[in-house]
Amino acid sequence: MSLDRETEALLFWVGSSTTRPLWQHDYERARAEYRRSLTKTDVAPPDVGNTADITVPGPEGPLRVRKYEPARPGVASILYFHGGGGVLGSLDTHDTLCRILCHDTGATVFSVDYRLAPEHPFPAGVCDAVAALEWLSREAGNMSLDPARIAVAGDSAGGGLAAVALHETKGRLEARPAAQLLIYPALDLRARGPSRKELIQQFPIPEEMIHWFFNHYFGTAWPIADPRATPALYEDYSGLPPALIVTAGYDPFRDEGAEYAERLAAAGVPVDYACYRGTVHGFMNMGRVLRVAHRTMRQRMGTWLTEQWDKVGA
Repeated sequence: MSLDRETEALLFWVGSSTTRPLWQHDYERARAEYRRSLTKTDVAPPDVGNTADITVPGPEGPLRVRKYEPARPGVASILYFHGGGGVLGSLDTHDTLCRILCHDTGATVFSVDYRLAPEHPFPAGVCDAVAALEWLSREAGNMSLDPARIAVAGDSAGGGLAAVALHETKGRLEARPAAQLLIYPALDLRARGPSRKELIQQFPIPEEMIHWFFNHYFGTAWPIADPRATPALYEDYSGLPPALIVTAGYDPFRDEGAEYAERLAAAGVPVDYACYRGTVHGFMNMGRVLRVAHRTMRQRMGTWLTEQWDKVGA
């Protein structure tokens, strides 16, 4: 594999920067720096019909959710979990991505403000993700949405939460969700894949950054044997919704996504797997400098999601 030219230019720009890496900051400063960095790389968001911050029942009190409604509301919806290692990220950092999903698919998007570490360590975020999916499935009909046309999606750590929420709620929802969209998901604490060994210094999540995330999220004792922390440990993949799994060639988490796709396929779950070989983790938030983000979002993800919703009841 080789880097595409735009990603190569991005890495040159990053390498010439004097900015301290995020893992050298405390978590509050790191959050501010992460938000600031995305203002430089994210595209201008498209218009949608309406947005509103709402609250839904959470495991330990109200859970904030941002609702994006398309100009012409339909019956499909997307439940979205943002990335950020369980420590960074927010409704605002992934606002543009959610607006694009809403605009391009015509679905109502619900972006979940799950609790972050270190204030709320594992499994708080998992519990919030499960509660949010149960809420949307239960209340979809009351919002003129179809519980059978829900897509569960997320990127990076949020992709892991999406996968866990689907496993933990299997057989308990009003209807099986129509799709799962996992964007360069973090799925295996054990770091067994070659990509975790070959790409230990790869921007934007070198090994130091990954350990910084895990130490904040899990504390000193990582729950390696808990499938809620390592979704690759779930044994039964049957009955899960069709999946689109997107990875990047220069991403330490690349092989985790590929292996998870294989496990789903072996269980009879329809899977589309796409590795964008010339780019890096987090590229979906870099549309201003990486055209691959536009191609992936608007030509691959939006089309695929629409196809899954169209299959429901067909």
